Amino acid sequence: MLVELRISNFAIIDDLTLHFDPGLVILTGETGAGKSILVDALEALVGGKADTTFIRSGSEKAIIEGDFFIPEQIREPLLEILRREELDEDHEHLSLCREIRLNGRHIARVNGRVVNLATLREIGELLVDIHGQSEHLSLLKVSQHLRLLDNYAKNEELRCEYQKIYRKLLEVRHELSHLRQLEQEAARRADVLQYQIAEIENAHLKIGEEEVLHAERNRLANAESLATLVQQSILILDEGNPENPSILEQMGEVVHHLGSLVRLDGSQSMLLEAAEEIFERLNDLVRELRRYGEEIEYNPKRLDWIEERLNLIQSLKRKYGDTLEAILNYAQRARNQLEEITTATERIEALSRMEKDLLKELRTVALKLSENRQQHSQSLALAIERELESLNMEKARFQVHIYQSYADDGIPIEDEQKVAFNSNGIDQVEFLIAPNPGEGFKPLVKIASGGETSRLMLALKGVLAAADDMPCLIFDEIDQGIGGRVGAVVGEKLWKLARRHQVFCVTHLPQLAAFGDQHLLVRKKIVGERTITEVHTLKGEQRVEELAQMMGDLNPATQQSARELLLLVHEKIAQVAQS
Repeated sequence: MLVELRISNFAIIDDLTLHFDPGLVILTGETGAGKSILVDALEALVGGKADTTFIRSGSEKAIIEGDFFIPEQIREPLLEILRREELDEDHEHLSLCREIRLNGRHIARVNGRVVNLATLREIGELLVDIHGQSEHLSLLKVSQHLRLLDNYAKNEELRCEYQKIYRKLLEVRHELSHLRQLEQEAARRADVLQYQIAEIENAHLKIGEEEVLHAERNRLANAESLATLVQQSILILDEGNPENPSILEQMGEVVHHLGSLVRLDGSQSMLLEAAEEIFERLNDLVRELRRYGEEIEYNPKRLDWIEERLNLIQSLKRKYGDTLEAILNYAQRARNQLEEITTATERIEALSRMEKDLLKELRTVALKLSENRQQHSQSLALAIERELESLNMEKARFQVHIYQSYADDGIPIEDEQKVAFNSNGIDQVEFLIAPNPGEGFKPLVKIASGGETSRLMLALKGVLAAADDMPCLIFDEIDQGIGGRVGAVVGEKLWKLARRHQVFCVTHLPQLAAFGDQHLLVRKKIVGERTITEVHTLKGEQRVEELAQMMGDLNPATQQSARELLLLVHEKIAQVAQS
């Protein structure tokens, strides 16, 4: 439900904050006071049309903000949208904002974050249903008619069963399409895959071998230099000559002298130990150098083989991946694709059989669903006509038009004729109305009168109240063309509807206004040289005075009539509540 609405610089509204209660919220006031402007602001807030003409003269932008409480029945579908857009900060409350700027750049926000208008509208369609002379009329959206009929017919379980089979069929058809496409190019693709697999397998690649080959190539290419450096090192360390003794020979003398030193001063034994360790390490170093020198080989053939191997690896990397691991992964994927191609025919046959079986299952459930819709369409039409009769549209006739279309890839129904289907079944549904005798049935969108449309929506909502999840309903001009007696009937119906929804109604009829749980008076006044709209919550005698003025001039007689009206409504509500 809508908890709070804040509007600034919108048409003749300067700065306005409104708090709303649950139940039936009535808006009254003189013509031109701004009642319909409030409806326009709400429509803009939930993603409806809003242009720069709404911006108050002298202002740069108009801002509309609304805080909503999210009822349980729409929480999951709404949260699904919010999670998708990363906006799900609070699971119970939601804030919407719409800025309309003179430069034409409009900004929409959900929970304080900027979103595109389509997202705002998608969220708004779950929160608010506006019924008046507006494109926002849910009743005029043919796409909603089937959902409304299914809600009335309580087809949820049957639709879930149908949609489960439908999703499985889509998966099967998607895979079939993929495999048939593969089959068409199978021969060419199989040859390519076999060549690629063979090329990679014949290379006998091993993870890490490239680094090893690079190191070996470096040694072979520099074998002569390596051997010279080893020999020179051994010469200095171990071989020497009478004029230049080797390092080992000199280190041996150091050990000998330190041995004599320790015999004279035992406290310096650590010096001898260090010298002996160095001497031993030098001997180890010489041994390692000799071993390494023996392993150095001049092998041009091996060097050529390594160059060829590295060139092969580089060629495979250019074709199949930047690393040996990526090349091997490519080969595995190629094997999988080749196996898929070679088994495609068998899989296509199996999937084709599965598709036929699923179509049979889908046909059975779709026919049940369609039959149930046909049965309930008549009772829905009669129920709405009874509601319309009580709303001063006794001559109006309502029809639920259910029809199918044919498609080559549809479900075979009768005489193997194939009927188009989608996630909702084989039926297309449109509500038709004949407002006056002799005019014939026409789509609802052809109805010119906003009042008739609102009353029709009220009739539909009344019939579908238990099944309709829309939390907030707004009726504008619903009293157009009706009198006080019918106004009382409309008021009672709106009050009943408001037990399951938050309902806003703009009205000029006191008989209707008296049913409100909350009564707001909209009026305009001149401040300086500017016109502004004010809204006041009426209670007690203030409400009596407003109802009296709606009846005529304010005087003791109309005030008494207003009190009697409120009393009658109170008694009527008490009777309805007990029944």
